[in-house]
Amino acid sequence: MKKFTPVILLLVIVLSAFSMKDSMRTIRNESFSTGEILKYKVHYGPITAAEATIDVSDQLHTINGRPSYRATVYGRTSSSFDIFMKVRDTWQSYIDTAAIVPHRFHRSIEEGSYRKKETVDFNHISNTAAVKVKRKKDPEKTSTHKVSDNVQDIVSGFYYLRTLNYDGMRKGDKLTIKGFFEEENFDMEVTYRGRETVSTKAGKIKAIKLVPKMPANELFKGENAITVYLSDDDNKIPVLIQAEMFVGSIKVDLYEFRNLKHKLVAKK
Repeated sequence: MKKFTPVILLLVIVLSAFSMKDSMRTIRNESFSTGEILKYKVHYGPITAAEATIDVSDQLHTINGRPSYRATVYGRTSSSFDIFMKVRDTWQSYIDTAAIVPHRFHRSIEEGSYRKKETVDFNHISNTAAVKVKRKKDPEKTSTHKVSDNVQDIVSGFYYLRTLNYDGMRKGDKLTIKGFFEEENFDMEVTYRGRETVSTKAGKIKAIKLVPKMPANELFKGENAITVYLSDDDNKIPVLIQAEMFVGSIKVDLYEFRNLKHKLVAKK
């Protein structure tokens, strides 16, 4: 009997491997695909303080053996605002095309004299996140953390919101997203607040209104400080974001879009 033990063990390992490959969820995504480009103006009160671009690479990438979208957010202050605080930030997420969860997250932060580079590798089989952080003049630090099933990073969470169907929701309905950011797990509670037509630099657009609940912090004014408007169509792109901060109001306003999966109806 003993001579069959290695064979049985090998069989168990192989079957476990197949089981692991099939263990990730599948989310239907009809809202975005490769090549999408969104551009925004960031207003601080009456001042155009910055610009942001969100794009999905025109090619798929293989991470952890699975096809992934590479979604990148670039943010930079305008030349006139650089004298107050020069910002050159890049946030990037590799998002599984089937499960709509992140496999890898990058952050490169340049804000004034502050510098930080971070990489998070997610393992959705073991539910862990391996973090590497490098700050200016400091040695690189690594750590591993337990995370929830289908955990999201900050970028991938927005793409996940775009895959949801809001037609059956009523005002006040809530949904919760499990997130991981700054080496901590958090629950992002999002409240559906109905539909509105909003004015953007791209035109007047019918939109889905969402309010994510913010934890206590020194940046945003209250737990309902941020309002996100997604286009009320099959794309569900962010068309307007408004935030109340202790130092004033911020508005992130869509002004250009390209390569959407569906036609966006905007009235000039």
